[in-house]
Amino acid sequence: MITLTRRRGSRPATRPATPHQQLDQTAPAPLQEELWLRMAGLPGVRTGRSGISLPDTRALHLPEASGPANAYLIGAEFAHLHGARDGSLHLTLPGAEASHAIEHGWAEPHPLAGTGLIPPTIVMVYGPRDREELEVVWSLVQTSYAYATATLRSGSEESAPRP
Repeated sequence: MITLTRRRGSRPATRPATPHQQLDQTAPAPLQEELWLRMAGLPGVRTGRSGISLPDTRALHLPEASGPANAYLIGAEFAHLHGARDGSLHLTLPGAEASHAIEHGWAEPHPLAGTGLIPPTIVMVYGPRDREELEVVWSLVQTSYAYATATLRSGSEESAPRP
């Protein structure tokens, strides 16, 4: 499991329903772009539009969904970065890592996760406000990538391989 420090300050305001968005404490545009360039550079990812988010959202897809069933937002999409007015991300994390990120103030559950319509592995990670936060958010993206590519395993049931 990754080790996170507590995020400074209060949690940002977010929309409590879909579309699930960060409403304040927005990441500066240069940090969003640096994060996106890192995300797009992950080995084997295909970038494109999200299959489940607003049109200005940029998503990461894998050629095939080879990881655990709950490692994806939809299809082989495992993470997406919301548009410039938002700067937050939706991504998947194994259960323990998702809980850890939420407890330390870096993420919150997707509002539909509590309904059973989507798995609890889907979280919103808040956009980075500075370079230090960029590194933390990048580590969460890397964890999501490892989960989706089946190179990270958690002892929890949501990491069971795809049938």
